[in-house]
Amino acid sequence: MDFPAYLATMPMHAITEIHGEPGLLERFRLEIRAFDEPARQRLTAALDLAADLHRDDRRVREPYLNHLLRVAIRMMHHYQVRDVDVIVAGLLHDAVEDHPDELAGDEEVADPTTAALATLADRFGPRVARLVAAVTNPAYDPGRDRHEQYREHVAASLEREPWARVIKVSDFTDNGVGVIHTVGPKVASSAAKYRPLVPVFRDLVTRPDTPLSAPVKRHILDQLDLAEERFSAILDQPA
Repeated sequence: MDFPAYLATMPMHAITEIHGEPGLLERFRLEIRAFDEPARQRLTAALDLAADLHRDDRRVREPYLNHLLRVAIRMMHHYQVRDVDVIVAGLLHDAVEDHPDELAGDEEVADPTTAALATLADRFGPRVARLVAAVTNPAYDPGRDRHEQYREHVAASLEREPWARVIKVSDFTDNGVGVIHTVGPKVASSAAKYRPLVPVFRDLVTRPDTPLSAPVKRHILDQLDLAEERFSAILDQPA
């Protein structure tokens, strides 16, 4: 497939709409050219694993891999992240939560999540596994509000892992700013889930120990403002 020369500067949701998964894969390849060969090999291995694990998963109108690609590309292009562990963890940030048994292997284990994280540690190193663990949702108490528990988990897990904040804010931006690309009942449910997290991320992003430059932090804050505007447009409809 031929892609335009300006693919490297196209907004990611535009690439998604026009070129789909092949376009995002090509954009990913363009981004990783800035890395040395060993780093490109690790990033490609992580992408291959993510593609295999999520091969049958979908996000409303698109393959789930598109979301993972956008999270990783956003970190490289907009956040200027060159830490390979962080990008690998971004590609695999939903792997343990969504496919623990497959990652853990054929053996039956008492705790598939722990076994899946051990597999990631073996394949990509303990730091990658730790970052993925920080953005993996725990089992929720069915007697409590699920969204409230999600917000508590995000605030607590990102408190102690500054680099995990970078992964999660890219994930949040894809879900929040990209909510207008969703259809059906998920639009309102996603907006209700994510809107209360905007101030949490504003706080986390602006902390001195969040390892991003001042211009990148300003860019993220602008994106959070945009997400909040979209959530309000969805949820604050007149009766």
